[in-house]
Amino acid sequence: MRVSDFHFDLPDSLIARHPLAQRRASRLLCLDGPSGTLEHRRFAELLEYLRPGDLMVFNNTRVIPARLFGRKETGGQLEILVERVLDEHRVLAHVRASKSPKPGSRILLADDSQVSMLARHDALFELGFAEPVLPLLDRIGHMPLPPYIDRPDESADRERYQTVYAQRAGAVAAPTAGLHFDSELLAAIRDLGVETAEVTLHVGAGTFQPVRVERIEDHHMHSEWLEVGPDVVAAVQACKARGGRVIAVGTTSVRSLETAAQSGEIAPYSGDTDIFLYPGRPFHVVDALVTNFHLPESTLLMLVSAFAGYRETMAAYRAAVENGYRFFSYGDAMFITRNPDARGPEDEQ
Repeated sequence: MRVSDFHFDLPDSLIARHPLAQRRASRLLCLDGPSGTLEHRRFAELLEYLRPGDLMVFNNTRVIPARLFGRKETGGQLEILVERVLDEHRVLAHVRASKSPKPGSRILLADDSQVSMLARHDALFELGFAEPVLPLLDRIGHMPLPPYIDRPDESADRERYQTVYAQRAGAVAAPTAGLHFDSELLAAIRDLGVETAEVTLHVGAGTFQPVRVERIEDHHMHSEWLEVGPDVVAAVQACKARGGRVIAVGTTSVRSLETAAQSGEIAPYSGDTDIFLYPGRPFHVVDALVTNFHLPESTLLMLVSAFAGYRETMAAYRAAVENGYRFFSYGDAMFITRNPDARGPEDEQ
């Protein structure tokens, strides 16, 4: 399969650079994978597609204000984007500067806090902080908006680029399908008789990296840390036993559940994952998916194509463009039922 198979034309005007005033006010494009049928709805109408006995799985990661601005001791300006918090005082980060800092050098942040450059690990820098890093980020960090939201972060982004159920700090990108849910909608879902469970996957900046190979089979995914606890495993098993559907909220929840089930049976899992789901790869757990609209030629679009079918997915994206849906993190959403006979682009020739 070629990366170019997953290209589509997207007008710049459809990129959502600001969130809507209300989380649930977004639109919802519903795709029935087996039939390819599309329905144009509002996100609050998601309730009509849920059934008592279903299980919805949410990613409870919390986005940290991971972007820092500072300068080297020599005076050169730089930008730090934390990729992963290693412990209370150390992180792995991307550093943008005219000249990369060397091990042993110091960085001065906007409030004159000091950071030590400890080591370099390929493209990432290991940095040491004199004070606990998470409180420092809360104090002077900026929300790490995706590169396609080409504006500075605003105070409102601290709340809106975060799910209402975010708990475990560590992500540098939001699990954006969850941004559409407010407390009232979550309560209505539970009142409907739908069970809920939470996994954790700390989304990394690598989620925005383009695929730089021609054949997608040659692409190596970035690693992200996740945890699927015994309670989630038990909830999935109980759902399957009663004939309910496992509905993943976001591709990060899909990757979490499918990582935990790579043997064919779901089991508790804690650690890194570089799972890459593209057409032809199996799904062992997830039956339906709530997700936003993804970048052309991205691994997330490939995941959706594997889930719903390549032809069905690309047709849905064409319909979304034609009907003016808002794209990417602050954009509209899809509800997708898995296509058990999903085919890839090579099967559509």
